[in-house]
Amino acid sequence: MPAPLDVASLRRAPKVLLHDHLDGGLRPQTVLELADQAGYRDLPADDADALGRWFRTAADSGSLVRYLETFAHTVGVMQTPEAVQRVARECALDLAADGVVHAEVRMAPELLTPAMPIEAAVEAMLDGYAQGCRDAAAVGTPITVGTLLCAMRQEDRWDEVAGLVVRYRDTGVVGFDLAGPEDGFPPDRHPSAIARLDDAGAHRTVHAGEAAGADSIRAALDGARAERLGHGVRIADEVAADGTLGPVAQRVLDARVPLEVAPSSNVQTGAYASLAEHPVDRLHRLGFAVTLNTDNRLMSGVSATSELAAVATTFGWDWDDVQTVTERALAAAFLPDAERARLLVDVVRPGFAGLRADAG
Repeated sequence: MPAPLDVASLRRAPKVLLHDHLDGGLRPQTVLELADQAGYRDLPADDADALGRWFRTAADSGSLVRYLETFAHTVGVMQTPEAVQRVARECALDLAADGVVHAEVRMAPELLTPAMPIEAAVEAMLDGYAQGCRDAAAVGTPITVGTLLCAMRQEDRWDEVAGLVVRYRDTGVVGFDLAGPEDGFPPDRHPSAIARLDDAGAHRTVHAGEAAGADSIRAALDGARAERLGHGVRIADEVAADGTLGPVAQRVLDARVPLEVAPSSNVQTGAYASLAEHPVDRLHRLGFAVTLNTDNRLMSGVSATSELAAVATTFGWDWDDVQTVTERALAAAFLPDAERARLLVDVVRPGFAGLRADAG
């Protein structure tokens, strides 16, 4: 008898996470302690439970603008290398405890530069993830974490961030991302940054198809040569009721471009009214390369486990569906082929085989 597809069993399942923001996943208690150390006085609550509730309520406004405003507090307490290192270490530990075996966590280092050089911010992230991975392995929950460095679309530091991706790619940085407002800030606004990534053969994923539609997705593919789409869920705008696809949707399907879908976040920011109305299942059934992600665990009040459980319950997914999206995510990860094969053969497939065979 297979294990029941419930929260407890899904927590045991090996999971791969491609879209998780470091500044969106802090522990509320850590926010409080870092704020106290930094003399940051703008927090809206002074105990961990109340602060966690505030973040979730603010994120539930249905407005992407209000959702993004919550990051002023988390970024505000991450303005020293020691704070960044602590947050990164705890991120790795929290994901490992949730059964994530590989994660690619993103952060815009330029948001941390008022108080430290941008290189110090990157190195603090890398040091924190490395320590967290060592600590997780020591307690029997091994995880690998790759770092994605974001450039903010509305700012002009793309070349600098692209250079950091290339400089640190042998020490844990796995790729480049563009974050921030899609409208008005096309992904080819700084072609020299994209050219630098191209010249170095560096990986990149681009936020697209979250707040904007198919044109944003096309621009990410053509202008930035995105290998994955951060969110990408608005590709559903080009899927007719009878399953007929528009040109961008057909292209994404044919090319098997991975979609880093984060359903709870999309509902919170107003892209869809409810999880039941979210197109994640429809895209999955049509054969799009759907992966499931958390986006911002603090703001959305989610984990990799809870996101899988919510989607599985809402749409009637079974273990085949869960394993499929996990293996898709692993295939899309910015990993060396040997490491990807190791995780697939030694970790992911045995983990699911055990769940299918063990009702306990």
